[in-house]
Amino acid sequence: MLKYLVQPSLLVDRDTVKEEVVDQDVTAGVLRLIASAVLHNQAVAQRLGLGASDSQFLTLLDVHGPLTPGRLAELTGLSTGTVTGVIDRLERGGFVERTRDGGDRRRVLVAPAPGARATLAPHYREQGEHLAAVLSTRTPDELRVIAAFLDDLAPP
Repeated sequence: MLKYLVQPSLLVDRDTVKEEVVDQDVTAGVLRLIASAVLHNQAVAQRLGLGASDSQFLTLLDVHGPLTPGRLAELTGLSTGTVTGVIDRLERGGFVERTRDGGDRRRVLVAPAPGARATLAPHYREQGEHLAAVLSTRTPDELRVIAAFLDDLAPP
């Protein structure tokens, strides 16, 4: 097997270096995506008068559907007191509603308020259009691999 010098004192297998470069490229790409999303979400939150984590709550509700404040605390790692403050801000801004659980009236569920998506949509339109354009360049098989990769990255 061919070996070559990567660093002055390190000989490595060429295939190993290729794998490391690909791993580094993927890691760098994921980090750029995360940073871009976080910074954009913070800018949107600021424009709407929300806290930095508030828009993340809206994303969680969009992904999971109505959630209890306790479940929001679990998913975010924030204290229940902090979660209550976020929910209060979002409710005052017209982004979420608290409702009683139909199966257990003692439980409160937090759900997106009617019209919340319409308020947020203009702030995310450009990202949505870019995503659609990128996805349209991929084959169904490539999209399945991408979807599986993203599922693997997401916490359980």
